[in-house]
Amino acid sequence: PYEGRDNVVAVHQPKQRKGRSLALQGHVDVVPEGAADMWVTPPYEPDIRNGRMYGRGAGDMKAGIVSYCMAFKAMRLAGLQPAAEVQMQSVIEEECTGNGALACMLALPKTDAVIIPEPGPGMDALYTAEVGVVWAWVTVSGRPAHVRDMQSGVNAIEAANIIAAAFKDYEREMNRAERIHPAFRGLNHPVNVNFGTIEGGEWNSSVPTRARIGMRVGVMMGYTAAQTKADIERLVAEAAKHERLRGAQVKLEFKGFMADPCVFDTDAAIVQLARRSYAEVTGGSLRDYPAPGLTDGRHFVLYQDTPVACFGPDAQDIHGIDESVGLESMHGITRTIALTMAEWCGVERI
Repeated sequence: PYEGRDNVVAVHQPKQRKGRSLALQGHVDVVPEGAADMWVTPPYEPDIRNGRMYGRGAGDMKAGIVSYCMAFKAMRLAGLQPAAEVQMQSVIEEECTGNGALACMLALPKTDAVIIPEPGPGMDALYTAEVGVVWAWVTVSGRPAHVRDMQSGVNAIEAANIIAAAFKDYEREMNRAERIHPAFRGLNHPVNVNFGTIEGGEWNSSVPTRARIGMRVGVMMGYTAAQTKADIERLVAEAAKHERLRGAQVKLEFKGFMADPCVFDTDAAIVQLARRSYAEVTGGSLRDYPAPGLTDGRHFVLYQDTPVACFGPDAQDIHGIDESVGLESMHGITRTIALTMAEWCGVERI
């Protein structure tokens, strides 16, 4: 499935290493545009208005990639370059598996720190924690019939709805206060179950044969993706015993995300340096943001013990209609990354 879809990496090597190495990473994949006719302007034709650039992927996360590329370029234009190795990684699959970032992590030398300019709710949002995510697909095969003989059939769509209802009960349970990890206490509803796709049926006047739902299930810190997978299997098995599913066949598949949650080390030197750089550039402060979604930063935390500073431009309506990024926020993030990189890596004359 990866043929023709490559990670692209640029590596800077100094004349003489004096500072600490750094990876700058962003993802190039985007989610589908949804209903294109609902956009004010075509989703893949960038449009600038009111200080914002609109387009699918503008905020999530082309803007972050542009910011770190321009930060590096600005240093070069000043006649300077980092005095340590800098990797600029453009990766695929952040939106569905994270395998692009994982492949880079496995293929490239470990750096002393990572910056991921992932968009947040405002350019001052510093990711401090993120939930895990599991993707699951449930296919229900019922028994078709003419509507005049509905009772002789098994409606696959109605059966799928019964299964879906069980997951909304699970969502409520996982958001109970006693289940919320302290890192997420500031969030109202950190664990989300989303039914992202649904398909089924063949004819309005026929009891449908088959229905399929695709879902995204959040994983709270303190739980693992493996535990959540087991919960999903249990919920589907229990729902399949419902009388309305008698005679139906239920198939459960796991494709895509199987991601554990993580907490970022906000005491790490790279994070503290990013805070100071942001304050110097903007006069403001980075605020803690525990995210109900995930980023590729988890790989470095969970599997490599590499500190990550994750903060980026102000993006609005990501994954939605009229996604946009604030252009002025890109300037601020670019300057912050440049200042952070210069102090972290040190500088030398070109």
